[in-house]
Amino acid sequence: MTDLIKIAVDAMGGDGSPKKIIDGIIHHNKFNKNVFYKIFGDEKKILNHIDKKLDKSFFQIFHTDKKVESTDSPLEAAKKGKNSSMWLAIESVKNKDSDIVISAGNTGALLVISKLNLKMIENIDKPALSALWPNKKGMSVVLDLGANIECSSKNLVDFSIMGASLYKSLYPDDKANVALLNIGSEELKGNETIKETFQLLNKKRSVDFNFSGYIEGNELMNGNVNVVVSDGFTGNVALKTAEGTANFITSELKSAMTGSILSKISSFLNMSNLKKFKKRLDPRLYNGAIFIGLDSPVVKSHGGTDYIGFSNSLDVCHRIIKGNLIDKIKYNLEI
Repeated sequence: MTDLIKIAVDAMGGDGSPKKIIDGIIHHNKFNKNVFYKIFGDEKKILNHIDKKLDKSFFQIFHTDKKVESTDSPLEAAKKGKNSSMWLAIESVKNKDSDIVISAGNTGALLVISKLNLKMIENIDKPALSALWPNKKGMSVVLDLGANIECSSKNLVDFSIMGASLYKSLYPDDKANVALLNIGSEELKGNETIKETFQLLNKKRSVDFNFSGYIEGNELMNGNVNVVVSDGFTGNVALKTAEGTANFITSELKSAMTGSILSKISSFLNMSNLKKFKKRLDPRLYNGAIFIGLDSPVVKSHGGTDYIGFSNSLDVCHRIIKGNLIDKIKYNLEI
């Protein structure tokens, strides 16, 4: 067990929990035998779903009948005390009993409880919420996605370092190309904070990433940049716009392909290509937002995803620890 990556799992957060969570763990374990799952939640309910499907050498249950509700405000969740499954899972990381924590529960509560329990990385002022987005050439790390509405130029530089470090942890063979999300590509475009950040990043030298200047919203998916940095307000708008656009395209394509007999025949003949298209836009494959800036990483799975999506977010946890994310951030802050 000492050689296994230890993931603290809040089993009671999100829709369909704990069944979805346990099914995700069982699915993840099929392909990853070097992970130990510390599962926090209602032991009786959890055992009902594990039902001998997971070898006992790969998990341990920590019982609590307290949980953070989706309707709780962050303050209400924090006031519930130290007995909720979310709090105990985070505390496991704080006490160095686990390497990383994951929850599909209340996002605001997860961020607040994480900040109450975990220290910031030295010289980082604000943590950021990041996620993986598909692009034409692979994947991009995008941050901040809503943790910080207002940011200074230092915050954006820190986000650039953390985002590049995250990308290198997940994709160690690739070079991180960082860009600032802006209203134009010209050096003089944008507000004063963006322009000041541009100048600071232009002077920074790092072995882990290149600074590629500005990127506009219509270029986010072209793949030339794989780390996109913005303040939380702009990043959250970009995220919701991208999600809405993907849903719109998928819905319209489905309607077009099933609207008539001829369309149905055409869709049948193109079934292989349609499956590839659907898989490319499947949000479950990109599930797992990462709260970075704290001295231990925290992963947020989408509350509405299924067990496949949760399994993919467990894989993100695995790759983050294997890729030594925190050490990479600290190293890149010093150079």
